[in-house]
Amino acid sequence: MLKKLAIIGFGSTMIGIGINGFILPLHIINGGFLGISLLLKYIWGLKVGITFIFLNIPVYLFAFKSDPGYFTGGVIGALCTGIMIELFRPLNGVFQLTLISTVIIGAVIIGSGVGVMLRYHISPGGMDLLALLIAKWSRVNVGVIMFVMDAVIIITGLFLLQDVKLFYSLVIVAIVGLMASLITTMNIEQNVIK
Repeated sequence: MLKKLAIIGFGSTMIGIGINGFILPLHIINGGFLGISLLLKYIWGLKVGITFIFLNIPVYLFAFKSDPGYFTGGVIGALCTGIMIELFRPLNGVFQLTLISTVIIGAVIIGSGVGVMLRYHISPGGMDLLALLIAKWSRVNVGVIMFVMDAVIIITGLFLLQDVKLFYSLVIVAIVGLMASLITTMNIEQNVIK
């Protein structure tokens, strides 16, 4: 249990730093419920972390009915992620880097947090939990499933906000998906070796 809490703490902290330090200042979005939460912040000024927690409620209920094992990790993961996003809000605007550097570093940080949590079958919440459940049923890599869902959210954001800079969100989604895929695949290889 302590190991799980440490992993959740690490993953949610990385996500909080990545969102506030690198994504929010550029006014771009990520994928999943984080992406939807960011969109709602840009459109209506809602708090990203709080919105993220509320968006997760239907997924918690779905997970509880279909696979209670993922429910507890999903609830704790999403709550911690939402809280860390709010706690790290002061990082907004702290890092002054080039646009592409900010995008890449932010995506690697977020992808590391998401990937480490998924590696230990702990979801940061939202569509990541949904992706875990789909991966379990379909045997498709969770990183691939996340990329497809995230791409749909980014394209929706492009239509709603009509900001060309949102194309960088596709880079973020690709890197986060790649990081999650690499980290979760490393876990599979280790299990095979054991």
